[in-house]
Amino acid sequence: MSVFKNVIVYRIEPAWSQTLAEAEEGLGKQRFEPCGPSQEKSAGWIEPRGEANGPLVESIDGQWLVEYMIESKAVPGSVVRRKLEERCAQIETATGRKPGKKEKKELKEDITLELLPMAFTRSARVAVWIDQAERRLVINSANAARADEVVTSLVKALDGFAVTPINTQVEPAAAMANWLLTQEPPAGFTIDRECELKASDDSKAVVRYAKHPLDIDEVKQHISDGKRPTRLALTWDDRVSFELTHGMLIRKIVFLEGTGDGAAGGKKEDNFDADVAIATGELGQLVPALLDALGGEAAFGAAPVETGAKPETETAAEEADAPF
Repeated sequence: MSVFKNVIVYRIEPAWSQTLAEAEEGLGKQRFEPCGPSQEKSAGWIEPRGEANGPLVESIDGQWLVEYMIESKAVPGSVVRRKLEERCAQIETATGRKPGKKEKKELKEDITLELLPMAFTRSARVAVWIDQAERRLVINSANAARADEVVTSLVKALDGFAVTPINTQVEPAAAMANWLLTQEPPAGFTIDRECELKASDDSKAVVRYAKHPLDIDEVKQHISDGKRPTRLALTWDDRVSFELTHGMLIRKIVFLEGTGDGAAGGKKEDNFDADVAIATGELGQLVPALLDALGGEAAFGAAPVETGAKPETETAAEEADAPF
């Protein structure tokens, strides 16, 4: 199982430094506790290896792995509305008056609290990689809001911890457009068979190619007409395939056959170590190569030459906040 499938990469502020023990202590103050009967949401840090009462920070070949758990309960709106209508009807029958707006709001809150203990629980686990040597934070999420929540928790837990999203000298959309127009991807990369182009005018027109060659005049014409690439499938060094987005999100990561040969098999804990070593080893080379392909990294906290969008939020079906 791959540790990382969709990632958002941040630059760690240069001044931050902590020992493993200090990080463990800080995260321990925000250890995950399951939702209580009438609690809508709970979040916190869990053991990445999945062993009860194990360490919250795993160090493998000097790379730190932590994991964030989010648990939530939601009562279907249709059920709340039906119960509210029933409650309002009972009040009207008993008193001869209809509940007002304020009373309805209070009734709705009461009904939600009553139903929460019976609600289904949903959970998401978010893998997080802290690379102290290279000053990189990598969060396994395609959802910018969820990644922000994880970052906020880290900032609270780790003394002096601060990050900024990585920006590049060349905006990803501009670089991807150039690669498609010239059919000359950067050294070490190949263009695959999927992309999405969006018009920047009021039409908001979208063209998607799936399992389709992209070295055709039609693609070049769309770009010449003003459509900008928002996603482009690439392969790096015949080792990792992925999709780059205009918001610098790296999606649909797949480690190709031959990557990490001989690592699979053996005990569960050995597989965990091998998965982490492969993922951090390959991404540890891919990310710098990708930054170079985009003109290099902008100064800490600076925006790219053309400001790109934030990493877009993906649908729940595309989200890959999976356990290790």
